[in-house]
Amino acid sequence: MPAPSDRPVWEREGADWPHREASRFVAASGLTWHVQTFGSRDAPALLLLHGTGAATHSWRGLAPLLAQDFFVVAPDLPGHGFTDPLPAARLSLPGMAAAIGELLSTLGVAPDIVVGHSAGAALLVRLCLDGLEPRHLVALNGALTPFPGLAAVLFPGLARMLFLNPVTPRLFAWTADRPAVERLIRGTGSRLDAQGLDLYRRLFRCPGHVGGALGMMANWDLATLDRALPRLTVPTTLVVGGDDLAISPDTAFALQKRLPHARVELLRNLGHLAHEEAPETVARVIRQLSSSPAEAAS
Repeated sequence: MPAPSDRPVWEREGADWPHREASRFVAASGLTWHVQTFGSRDAPALLLLHGTGAATHSWRGLAPLLAQDFFVVAPDLPGHGFTDPLPAARLSLPGMAAAIGELLSTLGVAPDIVVGHSAGAALLVRLCLDGLEPRHLVALNGALTPFPGLAAVLFPGLARMLFLNPVTPRLFAWTADRPAVERLIRGTGSRLDAQGLDLYRRLFRCPGHVGGALGMMANWDLATLDRALPRLTVPTTLVVGGDDLAISPDTAFALQKRLPHARVELLRNLGHLAHEEAPETVARVIRQLSSSPAEAAS
């Protein structure tokens, strides 16, 4: 595990963090969490969980739009951004989901709607299977099933090998210049502005953040989650970027057939980071759930 000195530093990497005024640090589940909140506490609560390798900056465009209708809560996941990493024994999908549940309890928040991007969606499904009861779940290009074919066997093992090698996060951070980060983001099918690219570059240059992302991938068992998916009873919207190169859009349509209360919302000409490319479009989809929940769940 990377040393504490390798973690992003709030006074340095966070000096001009998006919506810094919305940030606070909260002690829960044995960790210190970086959490951003937006909107009125009297409004229905909405939880945002980012994906692997990201942080709260991923919501910089979407969160203020949703705050017009919701009390928005957005934490950095364990080991990501400015939140402490979990011990290795708690890095599993259920372990990380349990930690988020404890954070919500500490904050006194019972979310009405939960929104997760990529691996963040998998965490929300696990939370719902374990007892969280939001009115609706939104998966933004959700990573809810194992990689297809041989990759399902090779990729988790490779991530585990990289995570256990202390040189890997430092090597990745050393090579994370602007062109490299731009290539990585374009490989997801998305195009971000200069600020978005710089924020990812800033995090990727911190070995501790890279180690947190690798540890998350290395210790998750999506096959078990996949088998449990038919037990999910929370109405679910699977939002899919039509140009997503990280997770095939076809995955969502296959999932729709297995989930008893799911529908697919296809966003054409957007990639894996659709919520960063077009926050107004994604906000409109989520607002529809608030205005017509019965129709959204059908």
